[in-house]
Amino acid sequence: MRAIWKGAVTFGLVNVPVKLYSATEDHDVPLHQVHDADGGRIRYKRVCEIDGEVVPYEHIDRAYDDGERTVVLTKKELADLPAERDREISVVEFVPTEQIDPIMLDRTYYLEPDSKSTKAYVLLRRTLEETDRTAVVKFALRQRTRLAALRVRDEVLVLQTLLWADEIREAAFPSLDEPAKVSDKELAMSAQLVTSFEADFTPEDYEDEYQVQLRKLVDAKLEAGESVDTAETFGETEEEGEGAQVVDLMEALKRSVAESRSRGRSSGSGSGSSSTSSGRSSGKTSSKTSSKTSSRSSSGSSSGTSSSGGSSRSSSSRSKSATTKKSRKAG
Repeated sequence: MRAIWKGAVTFGLVNVPVKLYSATEDHDVPLHQVHDADGGRIRYKRVCEIDGEVVPYEHIDRAYDDGERTVVLTKKELADLPAERDREISVVEFVPTEQIDPIMLDRTYYLEPDSKSTKAYVLLRRTLEETDRTAVVKFALRQRTRLAALRVRDEVLVLQTLLWADEIREAAFPSLDEPAKVSDKELAMSAQLVTSFEADFTPEDYEDEYQVQLRKLVDAKLEAGESVDTAETFGETEEEGEGAQVVDLMEALKRSVAESRSRGRSSGSGSGSSSTSSGRSSGKTSSKTSSKTSSRSSSGSSSGTSSSGGSSRSSSSRSKSATTKKSRKAG
């Protein structure tokens, strides 16, 4: 894991240097948009509505719009805010753990000691465990002041950002205001049903079935050959020149090695003139015609002593005939 933030947890005069790590990750299969007609990649551009020009990211600032007026906030102005320079996780108070409503929990991070001595880290961890308290803290991350809960999980300090009170919507449902009569028998039957489903929660027993099926679909299409080269989705075509020559050169080298080995075996059992002629033919042939050279030389080599030095320049029909004769002899 890579630390995304460094700072210190402070409460009173105690200072605990820590590193911050993301404790969770997204397991969704990454998908992007393409044109259904040709599979071309769909891209979004940052276009200025005044001049219609595409704006590079380094020239983009933030702004606030109140409906009538817009205030532009520059990167420097945002960077100069005191909260952004603050590298402290300040403990505001220690509260009973059960008072933290799960609906407030947002992102989760691990805190690792960032000091040679872990004494202060262990002290804070044990204090939270033995008092059964959760520390409510404030800190700055990515240009925002965050409210968070600091607790212990498997002997590691965990920081869970909290939603602010005004970010939690009120559940106002008029239908729930109407009284509903539940009999004792119905309640008892419901409790019995719950009992039949009782078990200890094991997160590993559950999986995201949609993502599993999506991955299987992707793998099946890849195995069936229903894919295109990624470069092609960006409209990149292989131009004639250096790129094409590299591919042809590699193919020519492979064919040349195979041809050389074939000539070596042929010269050991057949006439030397056939191998010499094949070598001259291969040397004169460019990489673009290497496949034809390989075919001709292998035909000449296969004919053994029945082929003369000029057999590599004979017609394809004679080569096939010589090859057929040798095959019959071998049979």
